[in-house]
Amino acid sequence: MRTSRTLGLVMIAPAAVMIVLFFLMPVVLTAVFSFTNMTTATGISGGAFQIAPNTLDALRREMPDVAQQLTEPRYAIDEEGIKSVEGLGLDPGIPRELREKHLGEVFQSRRDAERMIKDLQDRPSTRDVKQISEQFNRSAANLRFASKDDLFASLDKFGFKLTAEQKEGLAKATYTGWNWTTENFSRIASSPDMAQILLNTLLYVALVLVLFNTTYAMALAIWTHYMPDMPATIFRSIWLLPRITPVVIYVLMWKWLAWDTGFISVLMGKFGFPPRNYLLDSAYHAWFFVVLINGFIGASMGMLVFSSALRGIPKSQFFASEVDGASRWQQIRYIILPQMRWPILFVTCYQTLSLLASFNEILLSTRGGPGKATEVWSLAAYHTALNNYAGNLEYGLGAAMALVLVVIGIILSLAYLRVFNYATLVARPLIED
Repeated sequence: MRTSRTLGLVMIAPAAVMIVLFFLMPVVLTAVFSFTNMTTATGISGGAFQIAPNTLDALRREMPDVAQQLTEPRYAIDEEGIKSVEGLGLDPGIPRELREKHLGEVFQSRRDAERMIKDLQDRPSTRDVKQISEQFNRSAANLRFASKDDLFASLDKFGFKLTAEQKEGLAKATYTGWNWTTENFSRIASSPDMAQILLNTLLYVALVLVLFNTTYAMALAIWTHYMPDMPATIFRSIWLLPRITPVVIYVLMWKWLAWDTGFISVLMGKFGFPPRNYLLDSAYHAWFFVVLINGFIGASMGMLVFSSALRGIPKSQFFASEVDGASRWQQIRYIILPQMRWPILFVTCYQTLSLLASFNEILLSTRGGPGKATEVWSLAAYHTALNNYAGNLEYGLGAAMALVLVVIGIILSLAYLRVFNYATLVARPLIED
């Protein structure tokens, strides 16, 4: 017995490892990244501290006093500047006296620095004074510091008078790495664009799911159920073509149909209508084709599931109903539909999750356009995290959007279980009591 249990664990171990690596780990990492502000700019490793021009712009709005100090020049007598003075070919006594008497001093203005240089024993000329002072011109801007302590030490070295609170605010503003934050979810909740994308997603899922994935798929399954076996098999095979055709070729065929040089434009041109790109000329046309493109793919799967379920209904029920004089509609209403709750629940849940997560067809056909009229949540998450025109990919925000999509999928699945009364579906059959 123990050997059998061990053998079973060994055989299931590869599948368990694959599930952990390729299913659980991506979900966990997505949840982790959603609480960060990772972008292309921050990278995925630790960052540094840098007072860049965009940082100064932000500081001018939030901490104008600090920004004013940082933009003011500082003249620091350091070893680097003294070596530069030695390279000017001046009297060697000048750099020597600067090193011996003034090394480490910081002057807050050029005038103060030049006054000190004029008082040197070798008395440099006015022209030399300006050359010398320029060698010590220092600025904290555009310098990169490996740690917060290095940043604070440099600020103190240059004579910036900042409070502890101002230093912490400056460190937060200048940090180029990522931080733990919940700001992504605040942005999602407050963004009007996100609200529109959510409405697009709900509209997209509802239209495709109701019109094609369940209703039309059920109609196809029932229709082929009453057909002879050979024509029914051929018909089902034809309806499988949208699903088995590579998505790029499948969408390209729709583009050939809807482009301004496509079949519809050529046909309408015979009646005097100008050519139009029906995929992108208006939001209504774009939605029409998006629903059709995805609907035919989903209908084929629903048709297979429902057809298989119909074959599981005992034929004796149909024969008995015919003897009792039942019509086709009465057979559908009283025999087929009551026994299709499980398949309908499965198709509804599965296709809802599939529609929420899929965006390939929309990306290839309209890219979310015109404008963002057909931009759904999963496509927006893809654009945010992996491919956008701005170039700065926001990994954290994209992960947060994906996590929200997971939550929406769970909520809808639980709602379906409630609507279909899952408890009665798994209850013990009354005949067994």
